[in-house]
Amino acid sequence: MTSPIRLIAVDIDGTLLNPQFQIPAANIEALRRAHQRGVEVILVTGRRHKFALPVAAELGFDLWLISSNGAVTKSSRGEPFHRDLLPVATARRLCHHMLGFRGATVLTFDVEGKGEVVLERTDEMVPSIQRWLEKNQEYIEYVVPLEDSLTQDPVQAMFCGSVERMRQAQQRLAGGGFEKQITVLRTEYIARDLCIVDVLNHGCSKGHALERWAARRGLARQQVMAIGDNYNDIEMLRFAGTGVIMGNAADELKQEGWAVTLSNAEAGVAAAVEKFVDL
Repeated sequence: MTSPIRLIAVDIDGTLLNPQFQIPAANIEALRRAHQRGVEVILVTGRRHKFALPVAAELGFDLWLISSNGAVTKSSRGEPFHRDLLPVATARRLCHHMLGFRGATVLTFDVEGKGEVVLERTDEMVPSIQRWLEKNQEYIEYVVPLEDSLTQDPVQAMFCGSVERMRQAQQRLAGGGFEKQITVLRTEYIARDLCIVDVLNHGCSKGHALERWAARRGLARQQVMAIGDNYNDIEMLRFAGTGVIMGNAADELKQEGWAVTLSNAEAGVAAAVEKFVDL
């Protein structure tokens, strides 16, 4: 029987990449074989588009990327398809409401170069985020107060810190009356004591963006497979006809009924593709 899967949506960090932030050769081979058989591969990530491009390039073929947790859909060649930005007015109110977390706040913008990432200060950033900031200084602009950077709609706001501190941030967000204005997604790495809380426009998520892309391709959800490992992947896993959770995912996510593949250290993406796609 020929596999009905015509689109494979793959998360990057914790899924496609191994713990050393490299793509296992088996993952590259499996995705290339799927591509050669006419199955579309799309990367769906919390990373910004530009920061996901080096990963896409390693796969060795042109593809589309859903980045910033669903806010931007653009090809590896830079062709735009859709943007779902956070309105300036909402972002301003958010910054004011989250004033106590200013040292953990990041705004991102869909621009080129300096100003893609904007911060006011970094005193609450955990070491792993500090290192990331040091490597990406060419894109970072410091603006005080942060609200002064809001001359256009940002892609998103992000709060980065320890797991406990970001749980406090989520509680603060929940009490802000933003229910019909924003979507709050979290990416959590307990072993690294790292959590990133993404705040996007209302209704924006990996799942909604993947549904939009599948509709453009004329595909039913039964023809879509999604592979992920974290809480920000939930919506796309629920949309896909075949949802696959990585072996390194939190136990809580493994109880959702999705198929469980090997961990990212064991090329779990390749194992999932080989199991569910007719290669």
